[in-house]
Amino acid sequence: MLIHESSFRKPGYCSEMSVRLVQFTDPHLYGNESETLRGVATLPALTRTLNLAQVREWPVDGVLVTGDLVQDDAAGYKHFRRIFSALGVPVLCIPGNHDEPAALHRELRGKPFVTDGHVDMGAWRIVLLDSCLVGSARGHLSKETLAALDSALSSADNLHTLVCLHHHPVAMSSRWLDQVGLDNATEFFDVIDRHRNVRAIVWGHVHQAYDGLRKSVRLLATPSTCAQFLPRSEDFAVDSRPPAYRTLELLPDGKLVTEVVWVDSSSGSVAAGSSPSSVCSAA
Repeated sequence: MLIHESSFRKPGYCSEMSVRLVQFTDPHLYGNESETLRGVATLPALTRTLNLAQVREWPVDGVLVTGDLVQDDAAGYKHFRRIFSALGVPVLCIPGNHDEPAALHRELRGKPFVTDGHVDMGAWRIVLLDSCLVGSARGHLSKETLAALDSALSSADNLHTLVCLHHHPVAMSSRWLDQVGLDNATEFFDVIDRHRNVRAIVWGHVHQAYDGLRKSVRLLATPSTCAQFLPRSEDFAVDSRPPAYRTLELLPDGKLVTEVVWVDSSSGSVAAGSSPSSVCSAA
């Protein structure tokens, strides 16, 4: 993991202002624009999801994309770059198990993309972790990555921190899915528990929503911009829920306000059953 710091504080930006992010995850793009995954055309689904987010949420301070940008097809990065580079905000990306990390870093080099390290926005530090394990659907954080996480948290001074990775570090109560989570979650939480400035951990991979709390740290998973997995299933199963994204409002006092917004697959409007905003203080 490369260790670097980026700052996107705008001229006159005050650390007492909230930071507004939108998280998208698991778009699973292909080079072929009409390719489908589990019955969903992934590029049109991402486009509808992003269009709705721009109508409802903009202006935002940045976009977070937590892995599986492509579906084992590096040609999909050209679509990702075209779509997200036009947003006019920083785009923070991490790889997932269906990505090709070297291709991701090569194709998304330079602003507005950030693909590793950490970013400071307002009163918050956002830490990006690569949990990919070559040749496996499981996730793993290397010793170097864990050391980089420890350093990023130690050097954050008075900043609140949001930690981002692709693989889930806690059980999702789904037998098949929990076999492909983060395989060294204990080591990960050993680092997290040494620092009092971690307010939330957010991930993708699981294609479903999750909102929990562990030792005052908010735990959040976000549904995919394409197909979803059926929660609490013993064996692999696809859910009928539509694409979704998550809003994250990071408040100066360390509180976090978040909402999962489900997208009607046909009209591109908000689907019934979207989650109401929830607030939690982890300070």
